[in-house]
Amino acid sequence: MKLSRGEKIAQYVIVIVLAGLCLSVLYPFLYMLAISLNDGASAAKGGVYLWPKNFTLINYEIVLGNEIIRQSYLITIARTVIGTFVGLIVTLLVAFGLSYRGLPLRSTILGYILLTMLFSGGLVPFYIQLNNLGLINTFWVYIFPGLFSVWNMFVMLKFIQGIPEALVESAELDGAGPVRTLIQIIIPLSQPMLAALGLFTAVGHWNDWFAGAFFVTKQNLIPVQTFLQQLLAAQDLSAVLGSNTNQEALARSSQMQNITLMSIKMAVVMVSAIPILCVYPFLQKYFVKGVLVGSVKG
Repeated sequence: MKLSRGEKIAQYVIVIVLAGLCLSVLYPFLYMLAISLNDGASAAKGGVYLWPKNFTLINYEIVLGNEIIRQSYLITIARTVIGTFVGLIVTLLVAFGLSYRGLPLRSTILGYILLTMLFSGGLVPFYIQLNNLGLINTFWVYIFPGLFSVWNMFVMLKFIQGIPEALVESAELDGAGPVRTLIQIIIPLSQPMLAALGLFTAVGHWNDWFAGAFFVTKQNLIPVQTFLQQLLAAQDLSAVLGSNTNQEALARSSQMQNITLMSIKMAVVMVSAIPILCVYPFLQKYFVKGVLVGSVKG
């Protein structure tokens, strides 16, 4: 199809604008990666933008050799895996139950659930509730409060309602009960939407620092994002890393004197960001399909 001169110019402008947006997103990431792989003292003098001037892995040796950081990663991985899996189950079960139009008090239940999405009691009542439930300073404070997402439930509900009723009715005529219908009909057809919601939920768990900062005081229970928040607010390394840093590795390193707080911060940022970025390519096709189908049917 032949394009006019104006259309060609418009396409070039669109390409340039999109390329600029991509660079604006990628550059901070590449800059932090370069700082984390660079000698700290050298980076403090400036001149590091896209690649390191004095390449070193000592920053990552300190980060990955610290017991507090390793424990934080275990907490983050555990809460992400458990929270995402159980959260999807709860969301799917609630959405499937509310998809039946003959459910008693269905409109009342939907209205009550919607009300909780629009209004909340605030932080202080929420803290008191968690304290009364015995969740403060426990691992489960990361799991139970986030098990149910009203927004995810409504998206899942709309998706299930978009499934042809003839499929469900034919399964019921063959003697299938609700559980069998859910397992053999709903779940196989909902895999793209479950993948999309699972990615959203996993990213939310992985990036959450708030719960660890306000509901947990035990250092061995904080997630990596809360540790990063503490590190970014710290004035020196010992205030956060404490005495658990691998001193033997540091003693063997001739670059110890060149380590700075900024280089350690950038290394922690990269180590905390890369794992969740590696998950996206495996879920991309399901994610895109789920978002498209959900937007059309919603």
